[in-house]
Amino acid sequence: MRNKIKSITQMISLSFIICTLSFSVALTSCLDTIILPEDKTVDEDFWKTKNDVSAMVNAAYAGMTSEDVISKLIVWGGFRSDEMMRSTSLTGSIPDALEEMAAVNMQVTNSFASWASIYSVINRCNIVLERAADVMLEDPSYTESDYESDCCQMLALRSLCYFYLVRNFRDVPYVTEAYMNSSQNTQVAQSSPQYVIDQIIETLEGIVANPNCLRSNSYTTAEWRRVGWMTRDGVMALLADVCLWRASVMHSSSDYQKCADYCQQIIESKRIQHVKGRNELEEKAYPIAEGTDAYGEIFAAQNAEESIFELQSVSNSGLCKYLFKYANNNSGEGYLKASNIFGTSAGAPNQIGVSTVFAAQDLRFYAATFSGSGNAEVFDIRKMISTSSMRGKNREARSSDRPYDNFAQNYIVYRLTDVMLMRAEAITQLLQDTGTEEGATASDEVTAFNDSLKQEIFNLVEAVNTRSIDESDRASYSMQWNTYKDYAKNQWETYILQERLRELCFEGKRWYDLLRYNYRHVNGVQYDQILGALAADATASNSQLALPAIYDDMLALATRSRGTDAPAIRAKMQNEAYLYLPIPNSDINVCPLLIQNPAYKSGSTYEKSY
Repeated sequence: MRNKIKSITQMISLSFIICTLSFSVALTSCLDTIILPEDKTVDEDFWKTKNDVSAMVNAAYAGMTSEDVISKLIVWGGFRSDEMMRSTSLTGSIPDALEEMAAVNMQVTNSFASWASIYSVINRCNIVLERAADVMLEDPSYTESDYESDCCQMLALRSLCYFYLVRNFRDVPYVTEAYMNSSQNTQVAQSSPQYVIDQIIETLEGIVANPNCLRSNSYTTAEWRRVGWMTRDGVMALLADVCLWRASVMHSSSDYQKCADYCQQIIESKRIQHVKGRNELEEKAYPIAEGTDAYGEIFAAQNAEESIFELQSVSNSGLCKYLFKYANNNSGEGYLKASNIFGTSAGAPNQIGVSTVFAAQDLRFYAATFSGSGNAEVFDIRKMISTSSMRGKNREARSSDRPYDNFAQNYIVYRLTDVMLMRAEAITQLLQDTGTEEGATASDEVTAFNDSLKQEIFNLVEAVNTRSIDESDRASYSMQWNTYKDYAKNQWETYILQERLRELCFEGKRWYDLLRYNYRHVNGVQYDQILGALAADATASNSQLALPAIYDDMLALATRSRGTDAPAIRAKMQNEAYLYLPIPNSDINVCPLLIQNPAYKSGSTYEKSY
């Protein structure tokens, strides 16, 4: 059995890289000699026992921890925003690809415009969903509840993958069929983002309603499966995130309410799971650790009580190379650094002061990055790198206490404070206009409604913010209700965007936060249409392609770390199409159903998207 599992694992790692949805025609001739013999082993010999299913479920999770996937989650979610910059001292293909992305000069051959590794995970999920049912007939110990539980996990993981794809490519093929041999039709067209998002939400809602969906409280706080598998809390966190996305794009109050409701269910679940302790003097409104303990629990010890879903890894090479160091024998530098917005704008360079993001009293200022040297205003990232806990206000120098090999650090997808701030963001969008033609009574009702929402928004944000203020400074610097009670909707929206940056920097969230911010402030998004098809229609009718312009305030934030290049970058980002990556050119060459994003050039001679 060990050799059999090793054989199937080797087949998976090779074939799924090759077999993305738009298979390369050039590779078809070698499928029979490379994939099909192992494919036959899978069909005839493998799907026999409960352990066989478990091996494939684990393989799907393992696919998410590959270097290619992790590096893309970091670059797509963080580097494209204002929070990261590439290391200017490094050269080579990866720094060049990053520079193209930063300058909005991406070529269609850019290595970060590839979805192959994500579709590899999707296909692993689809294979389990297609094959696992047969095992119940072969192995009585593999029960229907086991099968339902495995399906819930694979459906959730597949949904997470599609959510990443939609937020980065917009128009993607949506496939639920498992690809295992060369006779299958691999020519699949893109679906509209609205269709994909709708499918994700429908799927996740079905999982939440399934009694066999794994429950987080079925495991002790010391059990990694509590956050390493897609439990009901993890599914609801993803569902809340997707609803918040759809609400922002479609300006949908019902989706904002759905997001808020799912977030509240997670908060309640975490309250039930909470183990009292950690220097708590009294029952806390939200079960989150104190700021001095939070770093060690979340980013060093990992699988913290307040975590929800983490990609478990014993050798996270993607995280290591991009945030720690790119090679074992180098002096200790990753491909990416914290941008200059995390510098110290008050006082002399590199002197502790008030940065453009943090107040000096905020412990996250010291936990996010290492201290620089000389006049540095761009710093190495500390999150998920340092293994030392936070003890007060001390911006420590970079340490190399982690090994390059076996860089055992999980990648956090969802944690409780992320969910709390999602709920605050959703509730903010439910605030009503206080002006009314119905008279004073109606206005009073609206005012009372808004006041109740503002109080909860404040409570959520204040809990996240205050736990991060050094205890000696809380009396003077903690958020006070009297200061924020009169905040208008747009003020709360901006403040929550800032708080999410402080709390979740370098965790792959910032670019998507900015995209939601953009969509809430633009109209005319044709989310039920493919960008390439809209461009083709405009060309056929000899008319101008009409796409929503990008919100100026969002552009200003997204480019503020680019210095003197920022105006030129903003000038290039003309419309919605520039918020997304080019469709992989290698796939377009072999799948004529795929249509390129009109912001990019495509063809045998590659041109930059100036």
